[in-house]
Amino acid sequence: MTNPLRNETTSDTLPSWDLGDLYQSPEDPNLRTDIAKAEALAAAFRKKYMGNVGTLTADDLAEAIKAYEELTDLSGKFSCYAQLLYAADMATPEHGIFYQNMMEKSSDISVTVLFFTLELNKIDDKHLSRHLEASESLRHYEPWIRDLRAFKPYQLADDMEELLHEKNITGAASWNRLFDETLAGLLFPFDKEQLGCAEIINLLSSPDAETRKKAGLSIGKVLAANGKTFSLITNVLAKDKEIEDKWRNFAEPISSRNLANFIEDDVVNNLIETVKNNYPKLSHRYYRIKAKWFGVKKLAYWDRNAPLPSADEEAISWDEAVKMVLASYRAFSPELADIGQQFFDNNWIDAVPRKGKESGAFAHPVVPSAHPYLLLNYLGKSRDVMTLAHELGHGIHQVLAGKQQGALMCDTPLTLAETASVFGEQLTFRSLLEKEKDERKRQIMIAGKVEDMLNTVVRQVAFCEFERVVHAERQNGELSQARICDIWMDVQEESLGDAFSFDISYKYYWTYISHFIHAPFYVYAYAFGDCLVNALYGQYLKQPKGFQEKYITMLKAGGSLRHTELLAPFGLNAKDPQFWQTGINVISDFIDQIE
Repeated sequence: MTNPLRNETTSDTLPSWDLGDLYQSPEDPNLRTDIAKAEALAAAFRKKYMGNVGTLTADDLAEAIKAYEELTDLSGKFSCYAQLLYAADMATPEHGIFYQNMMEKSSDISVTVLFFTLELNKIDDKHLSRHLEASESLRHYEPWIRDLRAFKPYQLADDMEELLHEKNITGAASWNRLFDETLAGLLFPFDKEQLGCAEIINLLSSPDAETRKKAGLSIGKVLAANGKTFSLITNVLAKDKEIEDKWRNFAEPISSRNLANFIEDDVVNNLIETVKNNYPKLSHRYYRIKAKWFGVKKLAYWDRNAPLPSADEEAISWDEAVKMVLASYRAFSPELADIGQQFFDNNWIDAVPRKGKESGAFAHPVVPSAHPYLLLNYLGKSRDVMTLAHELGHGIHQVLAGKQQGALMCDTPLTLAETASVFGEQLTFRSLLEKEKDERKRQIMIAGKVEDMLNTVVRQVAFCEFERVVHAERQNGELSQARICDIWMDVQEESLGDAFSFDISYKYYWTYISHFIHAPFYVYAYAFGDCLVNALYGQYLKQPKGFQEKYITMLKAGGSLRHTELLAPFGLNAKDPQFWQTGINVISDFIDQIE
């Protein structure tokens, strides 16, 4: 059957994913069968267990959780298919309609069985402990029960939980969709062309200064023209979050994200403050060096990701990129490389940049009974190679955790989910650096790595600070476009330093960052992951023997272990105040080498 994602713009040299392992098309009879089956299972589950979860025997409770897990996997399959189809081509109206319909079906099913987790959380602690002691089958699900009960203090009345869950599809989820479709539909004038978001942003790393300038100004102009829509979306979602946080009694806007990541507030605050205290040592220092390389006192904002003047970067073909990344993984662990190879052999990757496609990149875990998919916008830059290494790390992690832990325990908190992806980048970079013997090229590679790390650590913490101020001020009333832009400029100037001149066109660059919309306060997870990987890689260099086995065991754990337990075998502790500084010192040492 014809792949519904393929069209006349699809390149023969880049892969487009094959979603046939899920469904052949939105009209696939198997899709309708699975929806009907999920609805029937949900109704039967509700009839059997509603109102008596607290009276079940230990083994009966384990049986109920297993049935709940199987339903979660089944309903996740068709909702994930709709998400992937939509992300790859938002320009086709039918995909948007199909996506919305599948989200509504999935929401209806999850609302039907929502009572189960609510009732499970009402069971007395001592009673549940006795159940766990009595049943080996129930103990298998102990990590999931532990994480579920972490939300117990913030749980509302059953009818309110159902209402919030059911209305999300026409509330926050709809504003998310409006954002996605608005951004995907934007066209950015460049010379005589009209470019999509991913294509125009790519030009900010062009070796040609005039190209970067024209691209930067075009981005700023188009985003500003749509600022009213993006400001409304931001205000509505911030208020929506404030209302729910107030009902659940979360202390701060970031608190719900920290709880979802199962990370203590003080650990997150320590990370953020440590990075901010190191702004002068990291970004301020590096960008002053870069300005000198360019022979200017200040860099224009559109030159932040510009190649160095002495860099002679040739386009890297897809085949070359695949070989580089897989070779790096294989040198570290043949097992990880073999898992990674499956993504290329089976068309689990969509790498073609095209209008209407979601910008950026992601790895979607889908469900354990299927397999993950990767979305990229590959344009042949060295950064694109690192993005491939990054997303492949996510994919490998998701395969390992899904097989080992199942649908309820495979998901890893965002802070730890970035570990495998950033570690994959580190492997690829170190491998390429070791092979390069030309000292000038090595310096350029190190500078490029520093820029990537600054984007991952400094820039993401600055993003988090932007969100903190926006959400805090939104509690006092709706924010104007101008005020949101002022907050953006303040955090950018603080984080990037005095080596930049910020043109007025930069004020609206906050509008295209999807994490602000889809997952508030997600962004600090990138800084967490980068610093964590720096510490992990340091341990690997010190004690390579047996490291791979411990690392793979950590990935297989999925969400079954907390960060303290996962890091203990490596002798690391994220609660140690010095932990974050150790990771940051790796970036600083790289800057020392090129200063």
